[in-house]
Amino acid sequence: MLPRICLLLACALLPLAAQNQTATQLKDIIDRLEKLEKENRSLRDEVADLRRQVGGEKPPTANSESSAESKQLAERVEVQETRTADLAQSKVEASSRFPISITGMALFNAFYNTDGNNASQYPTTASLLPTPANGGGSFRQSILGFRFQGPRIAGGGRISGSLYTDFWGGTDNSLNHLMRIRTASIEADWKRTTLTVSHDKPLISPREPNSLAQVSISPLTSAGNPWLWKPQFRVEQRFSLSESAGFRAQGALYMTDESRVTVPADYASQVESARPGYQGRFELWKDGAKGRRMELASGFHLSDSHVAGYTVPSRIYTADWMLKPYAQFDFSGLFFTGQNVAPLGALRQGYVIVNGDPRAVHTTGGYGQLAWRPTSRLSFHLFSGTQDDRNSDLLPGRTGKNTLFGGNTMYRLAPNVIISFEGSHIRTNYIGSGLRTVNHYDIALAYLF
Repeated sequence: MLPRICLLLACALLPLAAQNQTATQLKDIIDRLEKLEKENRSLRDEVADLRRQVGGEKPPTANSESSAESKQLAERVEVQETRTADLAQSKVEASSRFPISITGMALFNAFYNTDGNNASQYPTTASLLPTPANGGGSFRQSILGFRFQGPRIAGGGRISGSLYTDFWGGTDNSLNHLMRIRTASIEADWKRTTLTVSHDKPLISPREPNSLAQVSISPLTSAGNPWLWKPQFRVEQRFSLSESAGFRAQGALYMTDESRVTVPADYASQVESARPGYQGRFELWKDGAKGRRMELASGFHLSDSHVAGYTVPSRIYTADWMLKPYAQFDFSGLFFTGQNVAPLGALRQGYVIVNGDPRAVHTTGGYGQLAWRPTSRLSFHLFSGTQDDRNSDLLPGRTGKNTLFGGNTMYRLAPNVIISFEGSHIRTNYIGSGLRTVNHYDIALAYLF
């Protein structure tokens, strides 16, 4: 009798439990919608208040304080309107009912290269053999991305991630542009710890110059910026030293690309295509008054290349920085030294093979960028980078040193519309053949969404 009574009770309570679960889910959804609507109303009220302030200003006079304040208020209105639009966009949800943001950049480039350009849109080295000047226009560097926020997890953490693509795959033919993955990540983030699986730059090279001319690959590729986007696993631990200073310890397991090393055709099939690389980076940061900030870091990369039964070590040591002594100025860059850098996305000569014996190429390199932002709309960037491989390690015809000098001006026509003018000069020294040069000029128009 007792089992029958228990069975009857269970059958009676099951619908009630399901109903309670459904009611809880509906309540969560309603609470989220009410929160979003409340945030929207708050932003709309703030925009309206700013518009009233702008409308209440006296007619500005040339070089007067009221003119400057009016411009600042107008810019704040534009920023708030953009934030409101972004918040509305965040209501897009996946089938799992977690928000997804669609982001990216429609980018048009009009470019011109002088002789020696390797027949590319943005050459990374000056070609050894003569190639005629070229120019044109392209949307291939446009970016389409997705950002998502996932659920809370044990320990107060949260899952989030991103996926960014562009259209650089395929060929220069305007009817053959293919979408490809640029970067992607899925991360679990806690207060002091972050675990990430990603397709991204090497951990030891997190920074890069600002450019709308070279987007399909990182700016200063082959001239001081190891950049290759590859699968990796990262862990980060953060330590607080004070209210305005901290320390970050990071480690990564990075998949190298051994196919980027140029080897004789007879050895191409004897190269192990990918190898695990072990990377570490340690950063000290400090914030100061009036927008000042300092970031200093050191790092290392350890891996081995396998070819024809031989092992060629890859050992790289780095230092990177970002110094911001004033709110409008900052100086950032990277320095590296070591051997066999090619598997991380540098000059394609990590090692050479002499009489069947692979030999690592020793190198030093790096880059620096000085940025000046006189207003919220206008910015200037000057940058230079180099990779200098040891000549005694190289064979005739290889690149002894590759250097780039460049700069650009960016102006925001609107909060999400940028026009850029850029010029650069590349100098490439070939062993036994001397110096080659090429100039690049670019006008870019970007619509951010």
